[in-house]
Amino acid sequence: MKNLTITVKTLFGLEQVLKQEIEELGYKNVKELNRAVQLEGDWKTVYDLNLNLRCAISVLVELDSFRITEEKDIYKRAKRIDWTSLFTMDNTFAVKGAVNSTLFNHSQFPFLLVKDAIADVFREKEGERPDVDLRDPDVMIDLYVREKQVTLSLNTSGVPLFQRGYRTGTGEAPLNEVVAAGLLKLSGWDRKSTLIDPFCGSGTLVIEAALMAANIPANIKREYYAFQGLKTFDEKAWKEIYAKANKNAVDLGFTIYGSDLDGEVIVKARRNAGVLPIVANVDFSVANFKDVKRPTPKGMLITNPPYGERMGENIDRMYEELGDWFKQELKGYECWVISSSEDGFKNLGLRPDRRLKLYNGSLPCSFRKYSIYDGSKRAKFNNEEYKPKPRKGKPAPAPKKRKEETDNKEQVVTNNLMDKIRKIRGEGASKYGKREDD
Repeated sequence: MKNLTITVKTLFGLEQVLKQEIEELGYKNVKELNRAVQLEGDWKTVYDLNLNLRCAISVLVELDSFRITEEKDIYKRAKRIDWTSLFTMDNTFAVKGAVNSTLFNHSQFPFLLVKDAIADVFREKEGERPDVDLRDPDVMIDLYVREKQVTLSLNTSGVPLFQRGYRTGTGEAPLNEVVAAGLLKLSGWDRKSTLIDPFCGSGTLVIEAALMAANIPANIKREYYAFQGLKTFDEKAWKEIYAKANKNAVDLGFTIYGSDLDGEVIVKARRNAGVLPIVANVDFSVANFKDVKRPTPKGMLITNPPYGERMGENIDRMYEELGDWFKQELKGYECWVISSSEDGFKNLGLRPDRRLKLYNGSLPCSFRKYSIYDGSKRAKFNNEEYKPKPRKGKPAPAPKKRKEETDNKEQVVTNNLMDKIRKIRGEGASKYGKREDD
């Protein structure tokens, strides 16, 4: 299997940044799909992607892709695969995935067909079959059915890649590591300037930012990937790829700040960061966001404040105070907020520059950017010295005129129109638009 079709799964809204991430690793011809991207490669590619990708959920290697006309076609095609060449009797396995097809009355039935095909292949070749373990399988088979199109793949990651291996403790509603990495990528953070998160919880976003800035693989602390349990596993190739990864502490030259009102989760955040070589570049503190002072004149804020979904309380006032704090304390900053609370966004009292649709777990969310200017936004654009950047293919818009200039111009236009109307009606008009007999 030298030329592998590799599908890398991600979350809704992160497809483009995942594609960019893979291209930054040096891979070409990456195709963007729905909640996934696809490329060609070999087993070394699979190992590399599993270790280094920050915005990936899992890395799949395609085994077969085909069309069906009836239920039993899945069993027939799955039975053609020599499963004994991929794993052994000692491995447990499970079949998981997604089924969206009107051919099946029960969505679980296709998984049972594949499971039976695997078991029968082992029985015929080795006289017995491996055990199924749905909770913690050694080998995970991915089945994707969309109407009559079926794809069977090996999940080479195993448990999702957001299980990095560094998190020993979490808060009540922890931010998914893949979501956190995606927010950092989508925000356009330059990886070399101040970043703050005033609702940091157990520190996920702060830690992911530090790993990204230090160019340390997000999964550097992960101990096991499913590809290590396959017969195809090339231990030498894996060790070479792992050896090239940066694991050393570096001085970033700036600090990434996280704070939270809950002292217990800050203890967990410090513990989580402590197992990584980035601990010297992060600063966690117990503080109400209203008491946090901007550490540098310019920087970026990315945060995941409470949505009210879990807390069961009115948080409108909190969002209102958050917006006031942005305006008073964070002038010169770009502030990004992810939330599922539309009322919360309204109570910020700010107009966003950008809105991106994402999901945090099962919750549909909006990720919004607020540029906090030194002075009002209106004052910035009315400034006579303001020169807007031209858009591609379009001339730069002229700066806004002062009100009195606009009024004078409108008066001249009005007078000219009145002159024309009076001329048509046969009435005289003076230079200033007044009738001669006025």
